[in-house]
Amino acid sequence: MSVYQHFRPEEKPFIDQVLQWQEDVEIRHQIRLTDFLDPRQQKIVESVIGANDDVSLSFSGGHPLAERRRCLLTPPYITPDDDDYQVTLFSIEYPAKFVTLEHRDVLGALMNIGLKREKFGDIYLNDDAVQLLVTSEVANYVQANLATVGKANVKLKEIPVVEHTKPAETWEEATATVSSLRLDVVLAQMYRLSRTKVLPYIEKGLVKVNWKVVDQPSFPVEEGDYISMRSFGRARLKAIEGRTKRDKIRVRYERLQ
Repeated sequence: MSVYQHFRPEEKPFIDQVLQWQEDVEIRHQIRLTDFLDPRQQKIVESVIGANDDVSLSFSGGHPLAERRRCLLTPPYITPDDDDYQVTLFSIEYPAKFVTLEHRDVLGALMNIGLKREKFGDIYLNDDAVQLLVTSEVANYVQANLATVGKANVKLKEIPVVEHTKPAETWEEATATVSSLRLDVVLAQMYRLSRTKVLPYIEKGLVKVNWKVVDQPSFPVEEGDYISMRSFGRARLKAIEGRTKRDKIRVRYERLQ
């Protein structure tokens, strides 16, 4: 039985990378530290490597509630500590009395200095505090080059990782029935909109499934998928619970409030 059959075709390159990490640890007894992985990638790592007695997995994003985390793969005789994950936390100092920063402002600024998404973790905005996690190998580069975010001049101050201010997230769970698992059908149900309303968002590239843009309304959604639509927030299809007597699909999902 092929490991690939449990995942989408477009996930094959990442699965190949996971298998290479596993081989490096299991056969060559090397330690492998990944970049920041989104929750879908973390799930793939756990599923592919599973209960392999020769490879130990651990994750850290600098905070117990971190969404994006680095994965450390080691031989079982090694016990990692916090420093092994090599993350650096910055506080972004800016004139908060005059400027309001949003998540997309920080994200855009980081991309504008040439930083790849996998090199930084969660971005925390809490009142007038903005914090950013990056891999330690790019920390000096980010601190030297990130001078503006949105319309604000900023300065990065490195602070201890334990000083996170990530707010607790609240997810609201609901159940529903849908006619199919097409992306447009599921989105319409999750956000209580008509399919006509959600179609432009999909076609304009404003919808992501597992952090990847999907512009096909017929894209099949699967159990465990994270879905986001610009201006409407994030949701997750928690479970597919079978069919009703009228052949509708019963689903359970949650939305981030």
